[in-house]
This record gives sequence, structure tokens and C-alpha cells, in this order.
Amino acid sequence: RSLTGTKAPEKQADPILVHPDVRRMLLTSRAYIEGCRALAGWVARELEILEKSDDGDAQQAADDFASLMTPVVKAMFTDLGFEIASLAVQTYGGHGYIRDHGIEQYVRDARIAMLYEGTNGIQALDLVGRKLPQDGGRLLTRFLDPVLEFIDAHQDNDALAEFLPALSQALEHVQEATGLIMEGAMTNRDEVGAASVDYLRLFGLASLAFVWARMVAVAAPKAGEEGEAAQFYRAKVQTAKFFMERLLPQTGALLAAIRSGAATMMEFEDAAF
Repeated sequence: RSLTGTKAPEKQADPILVHPDVRRMLLTSRAYIEGCRALAGWVARELEILEKSDDGDAQQAADDFASLMTPVVKAMFTDLGFEIASLAVQTYGGHGYIRDHGIEQYVRDARIAMLYEGTNGIQALDLVGRKLPQDGGRLLTRFLDPVLEFIDAHQDNDALAEFLPALSQALEHVQEATGLIMEGAMTNRDEVGAASVDYLRLFGLASLAFVWARMVAVAAPKAGEEGEAAQFYRAKVQTAKFFMERLLPQTGALLAAIRSGAATMMEFEDAAF
């Protein structure tokens, strides 16, 4: 039963949805899935511009953006896919672990995607070691500029008032982490490998924060209307709030790990492994 009082007195037990931890797992999965779909849509749009546009400058910008985001999309999406499948097992409890419900098969199927087409560690090295420094950081500006423009354009948008500070902070974390890695790599190449996986996740979370903010900008004005469509838009805004409050703060911890540098792992004695 719910700790705040019985929710379904006509039944032998309340649905597991009454428990905060179950909601945490379901909302975590939802926030990542819907955010990743939106981010994939953004990347797909740029790929279409690259393929079909007659504007050379637009094609170059799209090519830069797609190159930057390819390792992020491949690695973060497959990492999260496995994590979400594991959360699904946890949500079901013991029933998730047995074959009857099929959830455990998703976990096994999802795990290989983190190895396909270049392991996710290699994808992270590609992002940090090749994409960030390419052409003096030009590729990174293809991400930073639209985010900064969005933040500036929506300063007076009340619907985004509680979302923009979190997005701005995540972007600052990306910028600081980028500077730390590039500076450290000038004297110690191990700094790139030590930070790359953490950086990719940090960058990916900031990317998701941006697309969630964009979704709120569209959904919030329609959330107060009547009907099923309004319920859909309210759920978007509520999911965005969950992401910003419960998932995006990971960027701070990831930045702290990046700040610590490579010394702790590289000074560990080989014989002790």
C-alpha cells in the first residue's frame, strides 16, 4: 500500500505506481527516451540539410554539427538504452528478472550496442581527441551558438523561467570542461583519455537539456488548454522539469571528475591491477 494512504481500496494492493521510487525509474526512462528522440530529430534535420541543401555554407554548418554529434548520439544513446532496459527490470522487481515478461531479453540485446560500430569509449575519444580541437573548435560552436541564441531569445519567456538557469549552468559546465581538457592535453595526453567518457556524458546531458527546453517552449503555451492534446503537452513540461531537476545535475559531478585529472588512475601501480 502507499505510505500516504490507500489509493485503491477495492483491490488487494495499490498499483506499484504509487511508490516514489517506481515513478523515479519510469520518469528517468521517459525523460531520456523522449529527449534522445528529440536530439536525434535535430541531428537528422542537419543531415538532411547536408544532403539536399543548395547553400554551401548551410551544408558546411550541417556537416560540422553532424560530425560533432555522431559520437555523442551513438555512445550516449546506447549507454542510456542499456541503463533504461536495466531500470525496466528493476521496476518489475523479481518478475523483471525471469523470462516470462521478456524484459531480461531487452537487457541482453541492448548491451551489445555499446560495443557495435566502435566501442563507446572510442566514440568518446573521437569526440574529445578529434572533434573538439578540429579547426580551432569550429565544430563545437555549431552546438554552442544555437543554445546561446535560444537562451538569449527566451530571457523574457515566463514558461522557461525555471528551465533556462539549469540549461545555462549545464552549458557553462561544458565550456569549463572543454577548456580543462584542452589545456591539460597540451602537457599530458593522458588527460584526454581520462576525461573523455565523462565529457561525452556531460556534453550529452547538456544537449538533452537544450532540446527539452525547446520542447517546453512549444508545449507550455498549449498545456493549459482542454482535451487529450493538452494532457500530452502538460506531460512534456512535467517530464522536462523532472529532467532538469533530477538528471541534469549530474553535469556538476561529471565536471568535478574531469577537474580531478588523470593522475589518480595513471599513478596506480600496474602490479596492483
